[in-house]
Amino acid sequence: MARSKYPVLLLLLPLLALSLICLLFSFHGPSPSDPSDPSAILHPYQPIYKPETSFVASLERFLLAHKSRPPKPRDDTVLTTPTRSQLTHLDDLVFQSDSHRLYADPYYPLSLPIRVYVYDMPSKFTYDLLWLFRNSYKETFNLTSNGSPVHRLIEQHSIDYWLWADLIAPESERLLKSVVRVHRQEEADLFYIPFFTTISFFLLEKQQCKALYREVVKWVTDQPAWNRSQGRDHILPVHHPWSFKSVRRLMKDAIWLLPDMDSTGNWYKPGQVYLEKDLILPYVANVDFCDARCISETRSKRTTLLFFRGRLKRNAGGKIRSQLVAELNGADGVAIEEGTAGETGKAAAQNGMRKSVFCLSPAGDTPSSARLFDAIVSGCIPVIVSDELELPFEGILDYRKIALFISSSDAVRPGWLVTYLRNISHAQIEELRQNLAKYSRHFLYASPAQPLGPEDLVWRMMAGKLVNIKLHTRRSQRVVKESRSICTCECKRANSTTTGHLQL
Repeated sequence: MARSKYPVLLLLLPLLALSLICLLFSFHGPSPSDPSDPSAILHPYQPIYKPETSFVASLERFLLAHKSRPPKPRDDTVLTTPTRSQLTHLDDLVFQSDSHRLYADPYYPLSLPIRVYVYDMPSKFTYDLLWLFRNSYKETFNLTSNGSPVHRLIEQHSIDYWLWADLIAPESERLLKSVVRVHRQEEADLFYIPFFTTISFFLLEKQQCKALYREVVKWVTDQPAWNRSQGRDHILPVHHPWSFKSVRRLMKDAIWLLPDMDSTGNWYKPGQVYLEKDLILPYVANVDFCDARCISETRSKRTTLLFFRGRLKRNAGGKIRSQLVAELNGADGVAIEEGTAGETGKAAAQNGMRKSVFCLSPAGDTPSSARLFDAIVSGCIPVIVSDELELPFEGILDYRKIALFISSSDAVRPGWLVTYLRNISHAQIEELRQNLAKYSRHFLYASPAQPLGPEDLVWRMMAGKLVNIKLHTRRSQRVVKESRSICTCECKRANSTTTGHLQL
């Protein structure tokens, strides 16, 4: 009987080996089939896992990793005021680098990846500010003068963190192919300034903040690369409209990362911001992501026609909100709610958006509003009432396919807006929802940064600016004092919304 067991074991061995192989491969997880799912990492050398989209959780991991990693190799950031010979030397090196790329790369300067030099700035401009937020963000009682939670505002405008964290991550951990970090200034297309303007504005005392702003300006404008281009190829995050105001004029030629252009001049001065130079970035969403499956599962639950939850009274262009409230309050199928701070307010907003077909997105204090991006990631079709709004990545994305644009004059006409929305067909609504499921990934900041996420689209948009940046940099270097003024391309047509037929 004992000898009869061996043939059975021989038959079982291949089956055991196959089971072991399947078990090993199962650790990588199933491959997501939904292209709108941000967890589907399009990278052939990385395991598939869910990226971190929470700012607080990502920051915690980032700071702990920074403490445990060995010191990084030094780049050639200049730590003292440069001499004229240093400036001349850098200019010669840039000429050699550009010449090599011109003759070696048939697509230069239109090719990707963008080469970005990240300044190695003192910790008081970078890590110290992140630690300040990390150690105090639970103080939810800390509010602005208009009642907004300070730390939530910092999260909404934390684009400076997401971009920097990706740029300085070890190359083995990065997924983006549109941008690469370089460590020598002559190799760079663009220069990234890793200063947290929003955190410093909200968490430092007023005079301390202004002093730090002046130190940043002095430190950056002392760099040879800044002096060579006067900052035209430097990227400065100024995403909260209150931040960095006292010294903006000193860095007005840099590429600013903004929430909008605010043509009213209340927050950004005319001549300091314009589309040819600067870039609009989305707010960080305040609600959880509703993916394609979530949108499908909530379809039957979306019984509210139009939903809005937020501050009902705003200044400047946001005065349209009170007019909309007066017009829409009490209308059948419309839910208008005053926003509240904290997790309770977030849960109420998320629940309302997932139960609604359309989400109202009126202007705030500036033409933009975080409600737009909350609606997009919730699968709720945005109804945008903001006549002066500029949108993120509009050179790449067509917002007509995911949102409705309503002029302010139409929106406040008695009964007009509700009638307009009720007349949109189910087929049109379904197409908008399907497009939302595809587009929502473009508005989800994540760690690691995802292909086709907002960090990726930043560099794709920047690639379109490079030729113009080089043009104005080189032109400014050779124009003599007696010549006519240097063109800055500040002129642009006013952006205004007129309500038209739904275009799909």
